[in-house]
Amino acid sequence: HPQGDLQGYAAATLFLAVSTHRCHETTVRVASYILGEFGFLIAERPGMSGEEQFRVLHQHWYNVDTQTRSILISSYAKLANLYEECRPLVAPVFAKSKNSVDVEVQQRCAEYASMREAFSPEAVEDLLREMPPFEDKRRSALELRLLETEGENSAAVTKASTPSEVEQQRAMLNAQMMEEGMTPIDEQEEPEFDEQEEPELEEEDEEEEMDVAEAAEDEKIAAVEANPTLVGIPKDLIPAMRKAFSNLCTSPSGVLFENAMLQVGVKHEYVGAQGRISVFFGNLHGTALHNFKVKVDQPDHLRMQMQGTQGLIDDGEGDEGCSIENKTQAKLLLLVEVTAPFDDAPSMRITFETEEGERHDYPLRLPLVATCFMEPVNLDPGAFMQRWKSLEGQDRECQEVMRLPPNSSGIDEDYMNRVSNIIVSGLKFGRCEGVDPTPWTVSGAATFRTGAKDVNGNNINVGCLVRVEANPKANAFRVTTRTLHPLCSKAIKNVSLVSIKLAAL
Repeated sequence: HPQGDLQGYAAATLFLAVSTHRCHETTVRVASYILGEFGFLIAERPGMSGEEQFRVLHQHWYNVDTQTRSILISSYAKLANLYEECRPLVAPVFAKSKNSVDVEVQQRCAEYASMREAFSPEAVEDLLREMPPFEDKRRSALELRLLETEGENSAAVTKASTPSEVEQQRAMLNAQMMEEGMTPIDEQEEPEFDEQEEPELEEEDEEEEMDVAEAAEDEKIAAVEANPTLVGIPKDLIPAMRKAFSNLCTSPSGVLFENAMLQVGVKHEYVGAQGRISVFFGNLHGTALHNFKVKVDQPDHLRMQMQGTQGLIDDGEGDEGCSIENKTQAKLLLLVEVTAPFDDAPSMRITFETEEGERHDYPLRLPLVATCFMEPVNLDPGAFMQRWKSLEGQDRECQEVMRLPPNSSGIDEDYMNRVSNIIVSGLKFGRCEGVDPTPWTVSGAATFRTGAKDVNGNNINVGCLVRVEANPKANAFRVTTRTLHPLCSKAIKNVSLVSIKLAAL
């Protein structure tokens, strides 16, 4: 490539700039464009392969806005075109984002995903080819303007087209080096240094000065850290853990997880598309919990900001976690904004080590579900039924029948009042009374709020309807949800069923 030295340098510099988890969004945009166009110039360097370029870019996917994601999508398409190993990494991103509420992101993913089916491999290669190089003999804009006003042989044109003194010296030096059989400066590759080489030498020097007893003790500690005893969540705690999660989906606060070592409490509140979730980690063990880390999944449908006790958040950079002393707690604060419908709760993985050398690993889920972002809507019977009929269709309706456990007390009016309270207070739906003459049916309406914008700058929202029909003789319920988005319908149905089942216990 004629400008390969400059573009290779830019690609390598920006690759290093976005390798860290924290960097400015403008840097992510520029790096995404440059690596998509000219990343192939550094792909042969150690640690800068096409797969690594995708990974360093995609780690910022959950922290950037939709404009930056649009640039990232184009870069992913170019990386997948150039490197076979990138295609299985890029394909799930495109498949998931084809249902994005942002039109630009949705369109780009849909087009890039179907491109290989619609066109021949040669056409795809041509469409996703890197930018063509500029002509070295082109005239600058200044030269062209002077040429029009001054003429071909004018002094101004001659001066503008004459290389500068620095350029002349560099050209002479390159010519001399070529005569001596050396590589010209313009074609030399920059030396590559391993940033860890120098610190390793320093550590070796320090180790030589350590005394034998200290070195032996360090080896014991390293051996424990390398193979600690791994302790997960016992199977007998899983039912109670699931019940606690389900309760918190419709309650503002409570205990998410508890055993003899740790208690995890959650307090969450929501206004429209935004939420504030506080998570507390209390040490119930007799001694301190060390290297305590929390890693929270950041899905596409949530914009998330996190802050907490120093060292608590696991950002993937290998930092040591925090220590929680006995009878004390660490705190994590999450500020979220939903941007699209969803039907799954984000995961939260807790890891820590005890002073006895046991390493604990607890995979949990945050009670962050679609119904958290509902706003109630009160409709009269006529308006409800009109909207209910307008939302008929396989992709809009979700329905499931559930039988209550045999040990439940059965379905009576008190139980239906609890179900009504779940729909109104837990799921945040407006109760639509008078829709059905029977007391065994509860109907509700709500709006799912998002922070995403349409082409006119208005927030994108989804209207939602739910009907819960009881059959006391069969000791069963039928839950039917209708919305404009299938994920909304599925999410409301799932939360409703679990909550109704818990009300019977």
